[in-house]
Amino acid sequence: MSPTLRALDGITVLERGWLSSNNILIHAARDDAGAVLVDASHVNHAAQTVALVRYALADAPLARIVNTHLHSDHCGGNASLQRAFGAPVFVPPGSADAVRSWDETRLSYAATGQRCERFDVAGTLEPGTWFNAGDRRWDVLAAPGHDPDSVMLLDATHGVLISADALWENGFGVVFPEVVGEPGFDDVGRVLDLIERLPVSVVIPGHGAPFTDAAAALTRARWRLAGFQADPVRHARHAA
Repeated sequence: MSPTLRALDGITVLERGWLSSNNILIHAARDDAGAVLVDASHVNHAAQTVALVRYALADAPLARIVNTHLHSDHCGGNASLQRAFGAPVFVPPGSADAVRSWDETRLSYAATGQRCERFDVAGTLEPGTWFNAGDRRWDVLAAPGHDPDSVMLLDATHGVLISADALWENGFGVVFPEVVGEPGFDDVGRVLDLIERLPVSVVIPGHGAPFTDAAAALTRARWRLAGFQADPVRHARHAA
């Protein structure tokens, strides 16, 4: 078995089309209450998400849903998954109050025309804390830039990083603060520096297939970031 497959043993990555985020299912270990699902894809594909997760679970329970951030392509399936499996949802702390009051302005849905069915939040993923899932320790790391409240999840023992939209194999997500006139590029750079210091052997991005060459991906991401910093209008066109 290759090192990549060993590192992902017990994890199912449901790679989706670019409109929907990947779904990462961390299967339950012997003493777990059930599996943990990271990110829930777009509301347009919610029925498909439920079907895919149900198949991947193979009749096992779903204990928890966690969102790396609350753009609608990562959390749009939350409500459907809650109805189907009764699983509680945990979100980054900076977004929790906006979900509880369902403030679509603070969630950025109103300004960007995003659609997301309202869901309930049970708790938060505090950066600097960790949780157990699949007999692995997952550290919660702050990852602002693409979204100010975004987090990544790191299993340092096996070298697995769930990077969300902070790092893709060929870049990173649109830096939404910059789109609305707030700083965000420096945060992207700091998160890339953080990833470089982490013990990473496999990256599971928010979009696209898992990859092993984090160093090459970081080089490409920094090149793209430098281009956007030199020409913010280029980034705005990219975002549009």
